[in-house]
Amino acid sequence: MDTYLLLLREDPSQYATLSPAEMGAIIEQYRAWSQKLAAQGRLVGGQKLADEGGKRLRAGSAGPIVTDGPFIESKDVIGGTFLIQAASYDEAVKLIADCPHLRGGNEIELRRIEIV
Repeated sequence: MDTYLLLLREDPSQYATLSPAEMGAIIEQYRAWSQKLAAQGRLVGGQKLADEGGKRLRAGSAGPIVTDGPFIESKDVIGGTFLIQAASYDEAVKLIADCPHLRGGNEIELRRIEIV
């Protein structure tokens, strides 16, 4: 069984006008979805990332160059991650097809973790 990383990409502005009750309902959908995967023995872990964009680092001649994230050319941010176990990309896609994150124009980047 391989481990796959789900990068939950989103435009955070879509949540700006939601009431606390609406946001709570969305959080509950994610909780129920992740509990379903956990019950199947497929969930390794998952985390919600802070809403601010974080930092980007790249090499510079005098040391790392640090800039604010997210990527300047993009409105989307990575809002959270999940790690799941699946036998293949095809199986992973089937496991996450009903993820609540796929609603509202969001996308999930799916990457297999390579064990070295």
